[in-house]
Amino acid sequence: MGGADVAAVDSPIAHADYLLLPLAELARRRAAVAAHQFATTLAAGRLVRLTRAGSSYGMLLDHQVGPHAWTGWMAAAEADWAGPFDVLLEPVDDPFEPMFGLIQTWNQLQVDLQHYPPVEVVGEVSAVRLAAIRAVAQEADAATPPALTAEPGRIALRTVAGTFLVLTGTPMAPGDERLEYQHLYRTAALQLAGPAQPAPQKVAGDAAGRKARPGWWAGARRWLAADGLVRPAFALLALVFVAQNLLLQGGGADDAVRFRSAPAVDAPAQGRIAVRWKPGVGMDAVQALLHASHAQIVAGPDAQGRYAIASADLAATARLLQQSALVASVEQP
Repeated sequence: MGGADVAAVDSPIAHADYLLLPLAELARRRAAVAAHQFATTLAAGRLVRLTRAGSSYGMLLDHQVGPHAWTGWMAAAEADWAGPFDVLLEPVDDPFEPMFGLIQTWNQLQVDLQHYPPVEVVGEVSAVRLAAIRAVAQEADAATPPALTAEPGRIALRTVAGTFLVLTGTPMAPGDERLEYQHLYRTAALQLAGPAQPAPQKVAGDAAGRKARPGWWAGARRWLAADGLVRPAFALLALVFVAQNLLLQGGGADDAVRFRSAPAVDAPAQGRIAVRWKPGVGMDAVQALLHASHAQIVAGPDAQGRYAIASADLAATARLLQQSALVASVEQP
């Protein structure tokens, strides 16, 4: 390679191309969200944008509890701040607003959405993903973090409820910087929910973490308050960040960090049935039906639109589903 070629590779223009990649990816993903034209109606599993005082907040809807009131979880962008109960959305969940690709199951909301018009739908997760997120939320409610080493900035692929694979952060350590980050988002949740919401509680070790790194956290606060262009651009580096974790972990089968889709439902496995719902059936109705039969979705949908359903009493579940007006077909092993 000649001197001119070396100069061309090392030129600021060549390096600028790499710096623009996050912004180009941000534009591509937002264009995909706009092109998808999500339904404007609200339903469980839909990711919405709320605007308050000129700032955007994300919320993944879970249950409707009033004419305009919903429970759900705060959604954010900072994948490298993920804790054990933060679930990262993945390419299988596309398209979704990249600012809201981290679901904070520890930060539950109950919001009267009529106070935030217009509420914009900017993503939607499948039934399997919603069930997985709910399982992580149950862990958060029980304060039972996974048996992993506390490593801020690292992502773990782990199993929840003995069934679902999710990408989350690692547990907290005393003085962990993520504790203060969580306190900031709890405060934001309090503001969204209104005065009826209980004040956010400090997590053990929170004050110690702030005292240990006052200069560092002052910079972090400024970064978190950056404008809406800077934060998503950094959040888009999450895919690279996860890939780096895979390299650092050596790519082992037990702890590899990777992306994956929900397993296909090629045929009903032993102890499962394959169910196809009728068109237009909402996720809340599906979950209520499954709850009545003590069953849950464990995989799907496949190319034929079938979901794999597991239950302690498979025969009783199959009979209930066959009699339901919500179900198009039931296949038993």
